[in-house]
Amino acid sequence: MKRMKRLILTLFVGLLCFTYQAKAQWTVIDPSNLVQNIKSAVQSSTTATNMVKSLQESIKIYNQSKAYYDALKSVHNIIKDARKVKLTLEMVSEITEIYTSGFNRMVSDPNFTVDELAAISAGYARLLEEGGALVAELKTVITGGNGLSLSDKERMDVVDQVYTKMLEYRNLTRYYTRKTISVSFIRGREKGDAHRVLALYGNPNDRYW
Repeated sequence: MKRMKRLILTLFVGLLCFTYQAKAQWTVIDPSNLVQNIKSAVQSSTTATNMVKSLQESIKIYNQSKAYYDALKSVHNIIKDARKVKLTLEMVSEITEIYTSGFNRMVSDPNFTVDELAAISAGYARLLEEGGALVAELKTVITGGNGLSLSDKERMDVVDQVYTKMLEYRNLTRYYTRKTISVSFIRGREKGDAHRVLALYGNPNDRYW
């Protein structure tokens, strides 16, 4: 009877994972255009270098998370809360997409100064850095790399905590992007060219912000 219950649970969890995989999307990030736009918009080589460096670090975190995400696809005996593990990793992809999509528009926006762009870039880098730290924590707990012996419940508790924190950073990235873009809208309205700002960033319902 116990074996039957265990088998049913395993099949059910597997079905959930399969269903979720069918819906899951991992964004393909191509930073080359953003790098070129940064170099074109920012005359100071030092500032441009720092921005590109922040972008490269963000992409590094993204790639590490994607590699871990891909590795999870081949794991069948992962803890029961596998769905939250995947959601957590996918939020790194979403945060990176929000960053690259939004900031790519901002560097071509005359309503922002070079110093402001540098500060905005640093803010995004900080959010990605925190997200990367959460991914590292998640990986350590799942693989047991911290040398501690944790029960399934303890592991699930940590997964819940990491998921909640990552969700907060994802929402913060959205909020940060919306507030930054709103500055351009205000400045554009004062100059009488709000239509140009709207054309640059698109509809407020666009997912990247």
